[in-house]
Amino acid sequence: MMIFKKQIPRRTFLRGVGVTLALPLLDGMIPAFAKPPATASPLRLSFVYVPNGIIMDKWTPAEEGAVFQLPPTLAPLASFRDRLLVLSGLAHNNGEAQAGEGAGDHARAAAVFLTGAHPKKTEGFDFRTGTSIDQIAAKELGKRTQLSSLEIGLDANEIVGACDCGYSCAYSNTLCWRSPTTPMPMENHPRAVFERMFGDSESTDPKQRRERLEEDRSVLDYVRQDVARLLNGVGPGDRAKLTEYLDAVRDVERRILLGEEQSGRELPSLERPVGVPSTFTEHAKLMIDLQVLAYQTDLTRVISFMMGREQNTRVYTELGISDSYHPLTHHMHDPMKIAKVVQIDILHTQMLAYLLDKLQSTPDGDGSLLDHLMLVYGSAISDGNMHVHKDLPILFVGGGVGGIKGGRHVRYPQNTPTANLYLTIMDRLGIPVDQFGDSTARLAL
Repeated sequence: MMIFKKQIPRRTFLRGVGVTLALPLLDGMIPAFAKPPATASPLRLSFVYVPNGIIMDKWTPAEEGAVFQLPPTLAPLASFRDRLLVLSGLAHNNGEAQAGEGAGDHARAAAVFLTGAHPKKTEGFDFRTGTSIDQIAAKELGKRTQLSSLEIGLDANEIVGACDCGYSCAYSNTLCWRSPTTPMPMENHPRAVFERMFGDSESTDPKQRRERLEEDRSVLDYVRQDVARLLNGVGPGDRAKLTEYLDAVRDVERRILLGEEQSGRELPSLERPVGVPSTFTEHAKLMIDLQVLAYQTDLTRVISFMMGREQNTRVYTELGISDSYHPLTHHMHDPMKIAKVVQIDILHTQMLAYLLDKLQSTPDGDGSLLDHLMLVYGSAISDGNMHVHKDLPILFVGGGVGGIKGGRHVRYPQNTPTANLYLTIMDRLGIPVDQFGDSTARLAL
């Protein structure tokens, strides 16, 4: 019997001048007559962080178990209900002040969210917390990918000095720590993320880089010949997948250029970094699309996404809100302020729904990217008005992955360490971790 199917190597790249374009998983990368191997659709891990707490009575379902109503803040996720686990009772106990430390809950919240470790109170360069769980996962999963992890944010990361009552800005600028003393910067510029993924000019000369950008050429122009050759050599199914993927790359580029053009315009009473889209929604969606491309091409299997820094003073103009976000969260029980914070909370979960929808609609092996991903969404503060680090808003997305059943609201005993959840996730990824942060046991999911 003759076999006409020609296998394409899984790690196939299209190359041009200063450009390396990874490919998504294609049918032609799986041997003829073979079932897709376990490695064809690897498990991936995402963390999505929202700052300043959440209005908890609009987040927490009244019922436990599988029969519960989605509260207003979770309502945008209705289409993904069967994949959701709403986890109540979890705490980041190391976010609390220790003896003599006093204020600084926002800095401690960001520092503890992925480390489970209490940060040293310092304004200097002798900061210390713990290695974050994403970096523990990246150390193992990154052995098989071009990038071990991506750290993405929506706020400027250049802030230095002291940010919160005697705590270094290093704690507030990131969620991710390669070691207890090495913070990982969160990149908020879409072009910087794009060029990290797809390459840039071989020269670091800013003048040459500007000249290349001014040519207004897509990365696809640099790999045009490789694209044509590959499209001619694959079947109709793979041709359709490739065309859809390349269209997505070009669309992301177009939106990056549009954002750069908009940010260069004169706008009254509003400052924003060069190259960043003008609204939270535009910026968030662009960064989400970059994350999906990174997973689709298996450039990385670990992404941390910081929707906002703690003490974020962003103004959500698209919601018609003129107040700064962080002061609003200190609402002092003012119903009008609470209503505005709820609007912002819902916008955040709408962006999560956008991410999940993109993942679900992107084929990956025998399913979709969403079928092969575990995601943790939440905050290290529950009540932003009082800086509470207990009974946190934590959502686990990944029903079906590793035998975990979704569509439930699970309440754990009060002060159960969130680090217990991270131990369980590492088990599902096959990464042995005996102790992490303030963990006490595996979490039953």
